[in-house]
Amino acid sequence: MSDETSPRLASSPRVLERPVMIFDGACDFCRYWVSRWSKATGGRVDYRPSQEAAGDFSRISAAEFERAVQFVEPDGTITSGAEAILRAASYGRSFGLKGVAGLVRRVPAAAGCAYRFVSRHRRAFSFLTRVFFGRNPSRPTYLFSRCLFFRLLGLVYAAAFASLGTQILGLVGKRGISPAAEFLSAVRQQIGPERYRLLPTVFWLGASDKVLVGSCVAGTVLGCAVVAGFWPVLCLVLLWVLYLSFVTVGRDFLGFQWDALLLEAGFIAVFAAPWQLWPDWKTEKRGERLARWLLLWLLFRLTFESGVVKLASGDPTWRSLTALEYHYETQPLPLWTSWYANQAPPWFQQFSCFVVLAIELGAPFCIFGPRNVRRAGALAMIALQGLIAATGNYAFFNLLTVSLYLLLLDDDFWPQWLRNPSLRPRSQRWGWPLWLVAPVAAVQFLLTTALLLDLFRVRLPGGEAMRRASRTFSPFLLANRYGLFAVMTTSRPEIIVEGSKDGIAWLPYRFKYKVGDVDERPKLAAPFQPRLDWQMWFAALGDFDPNSWFGSFAARLLEGSPDVLHLLAANPFPDAPPRYIRATLYQYHFTRFGDPARAWWKREYEREYSPILSLRPATGE
Repeated sequence: MSDETSPRLASSPRVLERPVMIFDGACDFCRYWVSRWSKATGGRVDYRPSQEAAGDFSRISAAEFERAVQFVEPDGTITSGAEAILRAASYGRSFGLKGVAGLVRRVPAAAGCAYRFVSRHRRAFSFLTRVFFGRNPSRPTYLFSRCLFFRLLGLVYAAAFASLGTQILGLVGKRGISPAAEFLSAVRQQIGPERYRLLPTVFWLGASDKVLVGSCVAGTVLGCAVVAGFWPVLCLVLLWVLYLSFVTVGRDFLGFQWDALLLEAGFIAVFAAPWQLWPDWKTEKRGERLARWLLLWLLFRLTFESGVVKLASGDPTWRSLTALEYHYETQPLPLWTSWYANQAPPWFQQFSCFVVLAIELGAPFCIFGPRNVRRAGALAMIALQGLIAATGNYAFFNLLTVSLYLLLLDDDFWPQWLRNPSLRPRSQRWGWPLWLVAPVAAVQFLLTTALLLDLFRVRLPGGEAMRRASRTFSPFLLANRYGLFAVMTTSRPEIIVEGSKDGIAWLPYRFKYKVGDVDERPKLAAPFQPRLDWQMWFAALGDFDPNSWFGSFAARLLEGSPDVLHLLAANPFPDAPPRYIRATLYQYHFTRFGDPARAWWKREYEREYSPILSLRPATGE
């Protein structure tokens, strides 16, 4: 290999139909990249090892074959080294390959130096190629991971709707905490036709209890249909519309980051899905491929923003690596495993905190790396989600996030017996046209890029137009910010809700998963989400007055609403509802190894959270 770039003529015993790239067939590095290069040029260039082609090109000496690759064009012109590679690139099928070659050609000295350096260290670069790209020279495909993603997405939708179906009447039903029908009726009286864009929901057509429950059942069935592989495009469109409708009317109870993530991922997934009634996972159309890249962009933002906001918030616990010393105890719904994780020594918690930040800030960039780098990044991020799921209840967030990470694992990663049955070839099919997906992808990419850059105080050109577009699409949750626990909570206040018939004897209401009884072991709820229990955690971090829903919740308890009582673990007033409700704030802490009390928690009184509430005025009894 050498830096010779000047073209010369070769004598060949035959006329060449196509240009020929001649390489050292004894070099592992050369064989690997020639295999990759041959696919990039798509049959427009022939590739031959010098050991068998030398006899056909007598004017090229053995020493020249040894020093550099040779590129022979049909008219007999020969170039070698870096120029040979650039000439071959001009025959590439993709505009990107030709564009890169054009840029490199502008700095020939640098291209020659780079070529000489690589040629002199072929053994080292061969090793690095195996480390970063693997031994398989073919371009990685992601058909099985794509198939798996859609099945897991369907499972997430099914879990989300099934969980919601058991709670929907208590949350937004007619006798629920925040009735959807009353909310929509009030909005209808105040806002004109613009309300359909500001509050996009099918429940404008009706929000009766039967409609709400039936919609949850329909969503669960449609999610299962996606898992089974039935007509994913239609099912995903209906699922997205239904879930957006619930998020719109659910307000406080459906305003979590994973609800927004499911809507954004679900919207993009519509354009990445095959159109068939029973899909063909063996092929991927160009429009679907673009949508898959948009899912990877979502994955990058989700993880990277989660790390950035922790440091950008200025929170001292993240910057001092002490955040996990508080997290297991103060997270919304801990598991019993959280108690054990909380016992770890400070040095281990600080090391774990460093690993979390390193993964969230570093692993997302693996998405843009070669095959093995993408695999390593995906496995690191999946491991992090596994540890989060093992020590906390975060609804379907972990499963949804892992389904996105799986898109980084190419087909060669999976055992052949596992992927082959899922990739049965079928007949030709229609797919999303690129001209339709491209503008949707462009708008979504610009909106989300603006949100990401805003974290770094960077503004894109056309700021006013961007803000108008953001306001237009914001009700549909197509472009969202992410990042849980940007500021770590360092204490655990809990609201204890009690009822009384006489204002003297008070009995507590027990929740299904919320911390209350100090002797009760924390329980597993995920992938379902007890949404009232979650809101109680947020309410405890604030005051009574801003949480208007809490007053409504207390009123339903005073009325004895069976739908709201269904959200609780037990009703201490089975015969008749109480006359009074009060809420008291306590500070909770995990017990430690060696504590004399055999309990999971210890608590201490802090203050009254709300005044004593009643539907009837006191009579002086």
